[in-house]
Amino acid sequence: MLTKYPYLRQDFTASLVVFLVALPLCVGVAVASGVPAELGLVTGIVGGLVTGFLPGSSLQVSGPAAGLTVLVFEAVREFGLPVLGVIVLATGLIQLLMGALKLGRYFRAISVAVVEGMLAGIGLVLIAGQLYSAAGVGAPASGLAKLAGLPGLLADSAGSAEALASLGLGAGTIAVLVLWKHLPRQVRTVPGALGAVALATIVALVFSLPVATVEVQGLLESIQPPGLGAFGDLASVGLLGTIAAFVLIASAESLFSAAAVDRLHDGPRTEYDKELMAQGAGNTVCGVLGALPMTAVIVRSSANVQAGAKTKASRVMHGVWLLLFAALLPAVLAYIPLPALAGILVHAGWKLIPLRGIASMWRDHRGEALILIVTAVSIVAVNMFEGVLIGLGLAIAKTAWEASHIKLEIIDKGAGPVQAYLSGNATFLRLPKILDSLEALPQDRPVELDLSGLHHLDHACRTALENWAERHSATGTEPVRVSASGAEPVKVNTP
Repeated sequence: MLTKYPYLRQDFTASLVVFLVALPLCVGVAVASGVPAELGLVTGIVGGLVTGFLPGSSLQVSGPAAGLTVLVFEAVREFGLPVLGVIVLATGLIQLLMGALKLGRYFRAISVAVVEGMLAGIGLVLIAGQLYSAAGVGAPASGLAKLAGLPGLLADSAGSAEALASLGLGAGTIAVLVLWKHLPRQVRTVPGALGAVALATIVALVFSLPVATVEVQGLLESIQPPGLGAFGDLASVGLLGTIAAFVLIASAESLFSAAAVDRLHDGPRTEYDKELMAQGAGNTVCGVLGALPMTAVIVRSSANVQAGAKTKASRVMHGVWLLLFAALLPAVLAYIPLPALAGILVHAGWKLIPLRGIASMWRDHRGEALILIVTAVSIVAVNMFEGVLIGLGLAIAKTAWEASHIKLEIIDKGAGPVQAYLSGNATFLRLPKILDSLEALPQDRPVELDLSGLHHLDHACRTALENWAERHSATGTEPVRVSASGAEPVKVNTP
């Protein structure tokens, strides 16, 4: 057996570690998304047993992700739980199509600033929303309302013993997560999230704390495939926009995670188009089952690599352990306090905000840092989809502006023709600067315009240069002489 599967022992051990990491996160993401806890386990199971078998990235682990929590919660609130399956199914089918068309690699071209801004915005909204859950009260709908209501939440909680107990348990969970890496190595063999939830559960039981716990419905009872009526909402523009946001965010997060995981090991590199199809297959199955959407998750994936996994068998086995838990021990979920899960997600949301990256980016690439900040603020102020579109628009505008750099050098020796050298990219964006400089040249002197240094000359600039040269030549001086070996020639009419 070991001869046929030489890495079985390493993969078996790694699968147990990943299972213990994934279990509290699957439940926490589901509860924060406003769906039954079991649906988070279903997505984790599909991530192991379906996506785990498929080619793409051998050591990357998929499941429900904190990065999609806010978007799922908004979708369930606006369209209802039955339509969530339609959204996830459509997302999976689109991902399969994009992978078949070999579009996976192009997601690597998405601005890193936009992706990090997207995650930072999600993190801020997630933290704000889960603070309400930690206090045992409902959160406002919009991101701005969540942030604006925090002072009132703290004031109200100060006068309620139940709210204080709930907040204390959530704060204790966060403290355990932060301090876990400083504990002895023997203790750290248990994943921090699982240890924090276990301790919070024990504290809540021993002291009979008045805190809410996870509601258990049963695995089969929670699975609700979308009915035919739910597909009628596909005619809604709002629903189509939500699907587009799911596709963009789930695909980008998965493929960026794949690139990060590749840097953690020396094994086979990710095949991005196949990985996108694997994610699509998993989301298609999740959609049919009415479960949460999946992405590749860097926390589980890095735990898989660090635990010594060698092949995809580890992620498949982690799906088996999740299935066995969901089938045999679902009642255990009912003991988990909701403030503990909120604490885990507050901690996860904080890690989505790249504070060090923003500081470094601000020093070296201020424009990228501004895109990151604007994207994050837009997601908080407006919504997920429009915030990402704003970030992408800014990134495209910044790239277009930088691509239009042009240099105009004027050499005037006081006698003879004035020499003007244009180099770079002459686009309509820099046309006012070019014309202002050329029109400032002496009208009574001949001009030699050298365009050989141009890499690109667009139609607007070429037409404007022709008109300028014609006007300049009409003053009685010699016609403008143009040399344009590096760009399309500018035609000058001799007066």
